[in-house]
Amino acid sequence: MFKSKKLFIAMAFSTLLIGGCSKDSSEVKENDTNKVDDGTAIEEPVQGESYVAPLTGEVVKEEITQRPIIVTVNNHPKARPQSGIEAADIIYEMLAEGEVTRFLAVYQSELPENVGPVRSARSYFVDLAKGFDAFYVAHGYSPEAKTMLTNKVVDNINGMEYDGTLFKRSKDRVAPHNSYITSENILNGAKKVGASMSYREKVNEAFYEPDERGKIGNETSRVDIYYGNNEYFHNSYLYDKQSNRYGRQSAGVDTKDMLTGDTLSFSNVLFFEMKHRTIDNEGRQEIDLTSGGNAYVFQNGYMREVKWANIDGIPMAVEESGELVKLVPGKSWVHFVPTSPGLQAMVKTQP
Repeated sequence: MFKSKKLFIAMAFSTLLIGGCSKDSSEVKENDTNKVDDGTAIEEPVQGESYVAPLTGEVVKEEITQRPIIVTVNNHPKARPQSGIEAADIIYEMLAEGEVTRFLAVYQSELPENVGPVRSARSYFVDLAKGFDAFYVAHGYSPEAKTMLTNKVVDNINGMEYDGTLFKRSKDRVAPHNSYITSENILNGAKKVGASMSYREKVNEAFYEPDERGKIGNETSRVDIYYGNNEYFHNSYLYDKQSNRYGRQSAGVDTKDMLTGDTLSFSNVLFFEMKHRTIDNEGRQEIDLTSGGNAYVFQNGYMREVKWANIDGIPMAVEESGELVKLVPGKSWVHFVPTSPGLQAMVKTQP
């Protein structure tokens, strides 16, 4: 199934069609039409149309036509709490330099009023944006990323060019932890650079159907990941049976959205083990997003070991058979983990 450029979602309801509408549980019969004078049959309007969000598998009332948008979000302790991250369908966390991580927030189902602090691009950030066919937003770049963005590997806007216009500086924080952009200015920026914001349905995840239990592996209530020895980059996920979601903490503090004040929670937490290489004296990284490797998946209060593979430019969890790992409908957090020291050393679980 991975050779196709379009991967279809496992149906969230048995009557849903990917990217299309579903009818009520009663079937529409051939005679449910009105006849007009010329003999043409006109179908009755379908009541209660619903759609599936491509990146969350959740049922939504309106078809999603928005192209994915990826924003590089600062995760330095001075940048917390971040704004607009609750609205992301998926958040990827990975090393940017040394032991400091950054987020790639993927927006499609909804756009927040404001996002940030926005931080600089890396080459593998651009690679991921290309895989999603996303409109990419960053403020700054590594030398490698600058070359890629200048060559328009992806449609993008950057705060280096639009600082003070599309990107605004907050007075509450100091640079480089104070660059923000509104959803309105993201869309204005896309118009400015001539980028289409229409969704081309490049990639979809696979999701459990409501009648599928999806409780596979070892029962696990908590998972911790350690990026080096810095406690600020020690993240914990605690499973809540009532909500069937994972709450997130960094350095023992709940991850919240500054815009809403809400504590974030996720239906799926994934860890992909990838080759990392330090490429300069700043500690900047090169991350291999293509070769595949070991992976952990946490969902429904269970943990299991799977694999990941690059599917049309996006690292995705796969079964030994090569089938996509099904996700629980909802938002997901994905960690990229260096092969050295690797998943077993960096990720700890509690039953």
